Amino acid sequence: MSGQAVVRVKLLRPGAKLPRRATEFASGFDLHACLDGGTIEVTQHPVMVPTGIAIEVPPGLDAQFRPRSGLARQGVLSTFGTLDADYRGECQVTMYTLAPDIRYVIHDGDRISQLVITRLADVVVEVAEELSDSARGAGGHGSTGR
Repeated sequence: MSGQAVVRVKLLRPGAKLPRRATEFASGFDLHACLDGGTIEVTQHPVMVPTGIAIEVPPGLDAQFRPRSGLARQGVLSTFGTLDADYRGECQVTMYTLAPDIRYVIHDGDRISQLVITRLADVVVEVAEELSDSARGAGGHGSTGR
């Protein structure tokens, strides 16, 4: 046994594709649209794009959907999303464009998002009366400079 975690994927429909790395050292696995041969137009209004797969992530791992840089360069984004270890439904990716004049057509099989899997930190959340001091303190957005 290699000690690698196993992420199980169920193909829900014909045309669904397994997530895969585009290159040997890619950190993310490409997710593909599964549109039963059709298309979806993406505009500024969020649209859910089905992938045709369900994923079983082992407890202790964190699976996130992230935008693809090639689409982001064109003003087409997918939202960050978390795939909980106990979810077994179809993975869908929320997509939108950055400007009203950008319209993008997604075709069946297109790469639409990245699936990145990491280990979760084993932590406990507890109530505290006081927190330790830091140089930043309570400084919020923009408090550390540009």
